[in-house]
Amino acid sequence: MPTIFDQLLERFHFYLAGVGSDLVADAVARISWNMPARTLEPRALGCLRHLDRIAELAQPHSKPLARFVADHRDELRWGQTYTASDFGQAFIDNYGWLEAFGTRGHFVNDEVAAGLLILGPGIVYPDHHHVAEEIYIPLTDGTEWRMGEGDFHVRAGGEVIHHASNVSHAMRTGKEPLMALYIWRGGPLAQKSTIGSEGSN
Repeated sequence: MPTIFDQLLERFHFYLAGVGSDLVADAVARISWNMPARTLEPRALGCLRHLDRIAELAQPHSKPLARFVADHRDELRWGQTYTASDFGQAFIDNYGWLEAFGTRGHFVNDEVAAGLLILGPGIVYPDHHHVAEEIYIPLTDGTEWRMGEGDFHVRAGGEVIHHASNVSHAMRTGKEPLMALYIWRGGPLAQKSTIGSEGSN
């Protein structure tokens, strides 16, 4: 009988297979979906209080994934890369991620990591960058995203956002929370992002 983790992976695969993007299709084709499971203790975070609202806001194609995660939040291991000393306590209380697979996730994969990011309402995720190439797909509408030296632009749920290696990016939420699916590949999969724009310390 499938575990909840098997069901999580199945919903990830189903969602990604339905995204109309050559970039995403290439990433999905390179993933071996028969991954060994990793035993992890559940870990809850403050940001999980936004999950029911996220499930309501999620686009129709992403709703099965968002609702499943909301329903099983207490059985999953949620993580944070930063501490209050990085961005403040309000950020920490409204931020977290779930790695479905990767070097830290519920399934083992040393080549690519994928998971879900949560940001609560009224949160700024400042400029940061990392070696790994990143693909983001917001599952909710209304969050503003910035890349490099550009301006913030509102991105719709289902849009594919591509950050090449070491390109700085930032996000800020409005009145509603964000859930975004991410894929990291081509670099250290557990690297803490460098805060600030490219080339800054």
